[in-house]
Amino acid sequence: MLELLETLVRDYGYAALFIGTFLEGETILLIAGFLAHSSQMDLALCILVAFCGSLAGDQTAFYIGRWRGKKFLAKRPALHGRVERVHRMLDRFHSVLILTFRFFYGLRNLTPFILGTTDINPLKFFCLNAIGAAAWAVAFAYAGYAFGVLVVDKLLKDVHHVQVIVVLAAVALFCAIWVVKRHRRKKMARLLKQEQAKEPDDDNENCRS
Repeated sequence: MLELLETLVRDYGYAALFIGTFLEGETILLIAGFLAHSSQMDLALCILVAFCGSLAGDQTAFYIGRWRGKKFLAKRPALHGRVERVHRMLDRFHSVLILTFRFFYGLRNLTPFILGTTDINPLKFFCLNAIGAAAWAVAFAYAGYAFGVLVVDKLLKDVHHVQVIVVLAAVALFCAIWVVKRHRRKKMARLLKQEQAKEPDDDNENCRS
């Protein structure tokens, strides 16, 4: 299977990458990153094509879900467990789910379809989905590029290992951003309190004068 995907990418280049990322994407993007490592493809163009393919695929699934999703799911009780799982994650994490669902195996294709059946704002979904698609494209393209031959020979035999590495890196990044923002909010709150504490003193001095 890996040899077939590599042959497709070699023969059809960015068109194969776009179609592959439109449908699923992790394995074919890792292969494209590896080929970029060996100068057979351009890494920046791989990232751009993967971003467009991933975004287009998820937006298509979202609007199909908005159009016929509820009727489709009502006739397939076997999917209800996965649907409930996505809804629970949406209730608890909301924006984080949209940003990260494509990093988790088994959620990539179904999640945007299910989200289309909810009342989430389409513009909000698009913006968060675009950010997530960009992060995903950069992460997996660079994983294929950085690991080089190891990706094709070893890691691609179990792509979930690569997914775990990328997810952990993404979580670490989100945590770092959250810590920085929290520190800034606390700093701004302290400065605001200090300013508020100074105001009565300034008023008292004005009254004396």
